[in-house]
Amino acid sequence: MIIEHALLHIREGQADAYRDAVRDALRIIESAPACHGADVRVQHEDPSVFLLTVRWESVEAHLAFRATPLFEQWRAATHPFYREPPEVTHFSDPLAR
Repeated sequence: MIIEHALLHIREGQADAYRDAVRDALRIIESAPACHGADVRVQHEDPSVFLLTVRWESVEAHLAFRATPLFEQWRAATHPFYREPPEVTHFSDPLAR
C-alpha cells in the first residue's frame, strides 16, 4: 500500500468553496480502481492549506488513475481552486517497530 500525499494551497477567499467541491470530488477518486480511500484535512495554522491523502495499491496505480477520465473529472472539480501546483509525493508502509 502507498499513501499519496498532496499539499494543496487554495486561492485566497476560496477555501469554503473548495471544501464543498472536494467533499463531492472525493467520491470520484475513491471510485478509481486500486484506490482504498482518501481524505482531506485542513491545516490548523493556515485554513487555506489542505492535505489530501489517498491510499493506493501502488504508485503505478496512482499514475494509471492520472491517465483516466476519472482524473479529468477530479481535475475539473478541484484544480481551479489551487493557487499553485500541488506538491505530490508518495509514502510507503510504516517502518517496522
